[in-house]
Amino acid sequence: MNSDASSASAGGVQIHASRRLPDFLQSVNLKYVKLGYHYLMTHFLTLLLVPSMAAIIVQASQMNPEEINQLWLHLKYNLVSVIICSAFLVFGSTAYIMTRPRSVYLVDYSCYKPPEHLQVKFHRFMEHSKLTGDFDESSLEFQRKILERSGLGEETYVPEAMHYLPPRPSMAAAREEAEQVMFGALDNLFANTNVKPKDIGILVVNCSLFNPTPSLSAMIVNKYKLRGNIKSFNLGGMGVGGAAVLLSNKSSDRRRAKYKLVHVVRTHRGADDKAFKCVYQEQDDVGKTGVSLSKELMAIAGGALKTNITTLGPLVLPISEQLLFFATLVAKKFFNAKVKPYIPDFKLAFDHFCIHAGGRAVIDELEKNLQLLPIHVEASRMTLHRFGNTSSSSIWYELAYTEAKGRMRKGNRVWQIAFGSGFKCNSAVWQALQNVTPSPNSPWEDCIQKYPVQLML
Repeated sequence: MNSDASSASAGGVQIHASRRLPDFLQSVNLKYVKLGYHYLMTHFLTLLLVPSMAAIIVQASQMNPEEINQLWLHLKYNLVSVIICSAFLVFGSTAYIMTRPRSVYLVDYSCYKPPEHLQVKFHRFMEHSKLTGDFDESSLEFQRKILERSGLGEETYVPEAMHYLPPRPSMAAAREEAEQVMFGALDNLFANTNVKPKDIGILVVNCSLFNPTPSLSAMIVNKYKLRGNIKSFNLGGMGVGGAAVLLSNKSSDRRRAKYKLVHVVRTHRGADDKAFKCVYQEQDDVGKTGVSLSKELMAIAGGALKTNITTLGPLVLPISEQLLFFATLVAKKFFNAKVKPYIPDFKLAFDHFCIHAGGRAVIDELEKNLQLLPIHVEASRMTLHRFGNTSSSSIWYELAYTEAKGRMRKGNRVWQIAFGSGFKCNSAVWQALQNVTPSPNSPWEDCIQKYPVQLML
C-alpha cells in the first residue's frame, strides 16, 4: 500500500541497475566515531552530576544518628565549607535542570490497513500489466521474476485507481486515497488514546510525491477541526505509506505511554550530487513522469548507513564493544591497513530491530552486515510479505508485529532505521516503558497467528 501510487502511476519507476549494499563496516571513517563521542561529551555534566548525587544520597542513607550529629557539629564550625558546597550543589542542580532535554514519549501509534478488495494477487497483477499494452514480453518476464524474488506475498495492495483497465490515475483519485490512508490511521489513533483533536499542539505530515493544495496537513486540520494556533508542518520528497504516531513531552503522559525516545541520529547526504540524484522524480523521453533509481543507489545507501551507525554506536553499545571497535579502528588507521575492523555486536545494544522494508535486498544486506539472526529481521520480512513496500512507514508495521507476537517487554530497546530520498538515513532508539500489548485494530490483528511464513529466499 503506497499513498503516492495514484499520482505517480502515469509513469513508473525506472531502474537502471542494482547493486548490493557495500560491506560498510570494513571502511568505517574515524570522523563519524568522533561525532558519537562528541555527543557524549556535550552531556558530560549530566553524566557526572547524576552519579555523584546518587552516591551522596546512598551514603547519607547509611549514616546512624550519632554520625549525623557529628556531621552537624562539623558543618556548624565550618561555615565557609558549607556555603561553598551548597553553592556547588545549587549551581550543578540548576545547570542540570536547565540543560537537560525534555523526555519524549510515544503514547501510541496506528498503522493503516486497506480494505481487502484492494488486494492483488500475482497472477492478477501480471494479467493487468499485459492488458495495458505498455510492456513487451521481455518486460513482462522481468516483472514476473521480480515478483517471485521480491519477498512480497499474495495479500499486498494497490490503490483503487490501479484496479481499472486502463488505470485511472487522477488528482481526485490521489486525494481520495490520501484521505483514506490518513483519516483511517488517525481515526483509529484517536479512538485508542481518547485524545481530543483539539488537544494536538503540533502536526507533522510526511508524504513523498503527492503534495496537493491545500496541503495534506491542511486536510487533516479541516477534517478534525484542529485548533487555530496549531503548529503545522507539511514535508514532501520523502516518506510514504500510512502510519500515525502520537508523541508527547509531558511527564504526565509517561504513565500511559508505550515507549520513551532514547536517541535520534540523522544522516543527510544531500550535499553530494550523486546521493541527491540517486532517487529522482523526472519525465522520460515520452513525457511520462516517474521515479528514476540510480545504479549507485545501494552503494549510496550503504555509505549513509555506515555514517549513521558509526555515530550511533558510541551512544548505545556497551563499553566493552566500544573499546574493541575503537582499538581495531585506530590500529587499522595508524599501524596496519590490513587489520580487519572489529564489527560491533549491536545485538548487545538492542532487543528488537525495525529495518526499513523497502525491499528484500535491503533486509538481506543489513542482516548480513550487522550479523543479525533470522528472528531479528523477522518483523521486517513479514511486513514486506504482508503489506508490501510501505517505505519509511514500514518500521511502524514492524513494531506492531513485534507487539502482536508478545515479544515487547518492559525495558526492551528497539532500533528503528529508515531511508529517504535526498539521500537520508535516520535512526531512532526507543525503550519500552511497559510490557507492550498491541492496541485495538492492529494491522496484524486478524493474521498474526499465520506468521512467520516460509519465504523463498
